[in-house]
Amino acid sequence: MSNKIHSILNEVKLDFLGISQNESFARGVVANFVSQCDVTIEQLSDIKTAVSEAVTNAIVHGYKGTTGMVTLACRLYSSNDRFTKTLEIAISDNGIGISNVEKAREPLFTTQPEMERSGMGFTVMETFMDDVTVRSAPKCGCIVTMRKTL
Repeated sequence: MSNKIHSILNEVKLDFLGISQNESFARGVVANFVSQCDVTIEQLSDIKTAVSEAVTNAIVHGYKGTTGMVTLACRLYSSNDRFTKTLEIAISDNGIGISNVEKAREPLFTTQPEMERSGMGFTVMETFMDDVTVRSAPKCGCIVTMRKTL
């Protein structure tokens, strides 16, 4: 990202139960949070899609048939040019973690082919956001942080 991040303009943090019904809730929270910026419909759609993928990964892969908590944190930063803002979204879980993050980020890789998972979650996130980082370790959960310049 070309603009240096200067200060936090706004932030929100939310914990919710990792069940499929809350995936759309998370999308709505992020959509409402980002509405304070002058975003295009395309940007809003991209952000919501990336959030859906990250939350779904936490629920389906992080907890694998069990239920745990998912944390959504959104931050809005100002940049050095005064007009540009950066949105940062972090989705985290305390699930089983990812043993090989690089392998998990490969297109079409899935640990649950029996559930007809496409293995495109990280690819979708990377396509729609400017930056995606993944921190994880087995039995320690996962944090997916995504950034988009607005």
